[in-house]
Order: sequence, then structure tokens, then C-alpha cells
Amino acid sequence: MEINKRQQLDDRGDDGLFGPASVTWRLHADPMLWLGGVRALYLQALHPEAMAGIERHSRFRDDPWGRLRRTGDYVGTVTYGTREQAERAGARVRTVHRRLGLDDPDLLRWVHCCEVDSFLVAVRRAGMAVSAAEADRYVAEQVRAAVLAGVPEPGTPTSVAELAAYFGTLRPGLALTPAARSAARFLLFPPMPVRVELLTPARPLWTVLASASFGLLPRWARRMYAAAALPAADLPGANLAPVDWAATATARTLRSAVRLLPAGLREGPHYQAAKARVAARG
Repeated sequence: MEINKRQQLDDRGDDGLFGPASVTWRLHADPMLWLGGVRALYLQALHPEAMAGIERHSRFRDDPWGRLRRTGDYVGTVTYGTREQAERAGARVRTVHRRLGLDDPDLLRWVHCCEVDSFLVAVRRAGMAVSAAEADRYVAEQVRAAVLAGVPEPGTPTSVAELAAYFGTLRPGLALTPAARSAARFLLFPPMPVRVELLTPARPLWTVLASASFGLLPRWARRMYAAAALPAADLPGANLAPVDWAATATARTLRSAVRLLPAGLREGPHYQAAKARVAARG
């Protein structure tokens, strides 16, 4: 017990990779980050090599909810944990990637950029006020998280403009492969325990969340998914604006509803622990 107390005292001055003054702390505390997480998965699936690697090695289909929880825990630890906690989490992820042969720097950068773009788009479309300068700061801050996960710093976008240029460069090589089509349908209609599906509103709630996340994709990505006949996909020649409006309205409604909850329910445990660490400094 005495050791734990000493450790807590030592941790009080440790703001981890980012700290309370960062854009990352504010943005990642938003409950709509989950929409961004699911959007990132749709986007990542359009990279044939990345999707092939996931299909070969990932257990996402066997345990989708556990995988989402673990990903959320990783993002929370890297964002709000102490530097030691973040570095330990990053080391574990790098070890897993090496063991599974998923440590290709270019593919890791793709995953990183999809997440950063999706987190930023989701919270802004949901109504969080993020200025252009803050958005650039956020992208630059996230390079630290990229390096922690094994992404080389050179070549990793440090601004919104660089992020857009990155996607522009990779777009010709993206494709709706059978694996991507299957992954997107799995995200929209994942398996659920029978009791959860029948006795709770989990299924309709997830459908709303997954559909909104899909609707937040860039129009070029939705056009690629049109061949899969997914809800909110854009058929050639269709009016694209209604899908954009609907996704934005859904995201804003969800955010407004969640923000009515007490802080203890809407804030994640990592964020609460970080706030307590800062408060303990006095």
C-alpha cells in the first residue's frame, strides 16, 4: 500500500505524452470519439494490403466487442496515462505487430492517419468547436502517438493539409476488395449475444452509431462502398448532400444526448484518472 501511495505521488507531475493544455486531451475526452473509431475502421478497410493483413491475423470477427474495448483502452492509456504507462502500452502493441507480421511502416502509417482523420472529423461534425489552428495542432500532437506505435516520424502528416495530401496520394491504390466489403457489412451488423440483442436496445443503437460513422466518411470513400449496397453509400450521380446532412445531424444529436449524462458516466476512466492526477498537484 505504501508503494502505491508513493507511486501516486510520483505520478502527480507526469502529464504523459500530451498534457491538459493539449488539443488531444480535449478532443479525446469527447464522447463522439467512438464514432470516429468506427469511421476509421471503414476507411482502413479500403487499403487492400492493410485489409489482407487484418484478415490473416486479426481476431476481430471472433471477438469484435473485446477488440473495440482493447482499442479504446489503448487510446485512453496513450492519451491520458503517465509517460511510463503510455510507453508500456506502445511497447505491447509493437510486440504484437512484430509477432503477427503487421509492422510494415507504411501500413502502420495508414492506420494512424485513418484514426487521426476520423477522430478529428467525428468530433467537429458532432459540434465540438475546433479551430483550424487547433486542428493542425492536434494532427501534429498525434505524431507522438504514431511513433509510439512504431510509425516512423518522417513522412507522417503534421497538419490537416498534409493529412489531406496523404490521402490524395494513396487514393489511387485503394479498392473495395471482397475483404473490405465483408468487413464493412460486419461493422454494420456485428454478432451480439442473444440476450443482449433481444432484451436491450443494443442492436438498434449500434445500427445508428455504425450508420452515422459510415455517413461521416469522405464522399470518395462512400462512393467506393456504393458497390457493396451499404446504407448511406453514394451511388454514382446521386445527390451527396443529404447523406452528409443526416450523418452530421445524427452525430450532433447523439453528442447532445450523451452530454446530458453526469461526468462520471460520460467520461472514460483514463480521463478521470488524469484529471485526478492534475488536481492532486494543487
